[in-house]
Amino acid sequence: MEDRKLMIDLRGIVKRFYIGQPNELEILHGIDLKVCDGEFVSIVGASGSGKSTLMNIIGALDKPTEGDYTLDGVNIIEARDRELSGIRNRKIGFVFQTYNLIARTCALKNVELPMLYRGMGRRERSMRAKELMKLVEMEERMNHTPDELSGGQKQRVAIARAMANDPAIILADEPTGALDSKTGRKIMDLFHRLNEEQGKTIVLITHSPELAQETQRIITVSDGSIIGERKGDGKHADI
Repeated sequence: MEDRKLMIDLRGIVKRFYIGQPNELEILHGIDLKVCDGEFVSIVGASGSGKSTLMNIIGALDKPTEGDYTLDGVNIIEARDRELSGIRNRKIGFVFQTYNLIARTCALKNVELPMLYRGMGRRERSMRAKELMKLVEMEERMNHTPDELSGGQKQRVAIARAMANDPAIILADEPTGALDSKTGRKIMDLFHRLNEEQGKTIVLITHSPELAQETQRIITVSDGSIIGERKGDGKHADI
């Protein structure tokens, strides 16, 4: 791990929310976390443990109250809003439990969207989107809208969209939470492929010990602090 490039470097991360003067609520209490290039890491914890707040900070969706954060060599604390938007668009691929697809837009156009924001030409982004739909085995459904797709199909489209700008990191927040176990298995297999075949750095937020066990390293969060870290199997579980 020491020889690999450091992708995520959180140091002394504190997050407080102001709930009315003079009261404030501290959610994260000095988090230190490092993730290297090509790692598949899980962050586990119960509801209210602070893992969603931590995910928002890792994803540059929110800034900490205190602490330092470097993402792929960029100082996130000092970055301005416009720079942060570019970082989220190009360096991070987000996969959410609720898919976050645009309802009246076909799957292919949903995958193209991050490339459109980046300013990529129409032909280039269409070709890239079709390649990604093939990668997630959705090429036969690319012209279907989200309401014509199953939950697992929507999540595969969401993963293709997350890969659109070839991000350094995939940040997946409970990506199998709304799926049955068999479909969730397929989604996890896809994450393993992206990690093993394309070398993607993946951070998986989950409450499932079984899914966490499949990752290379398991970080346990409780009451806003990291209380444990251990190795996972780093292997696919049996269906």
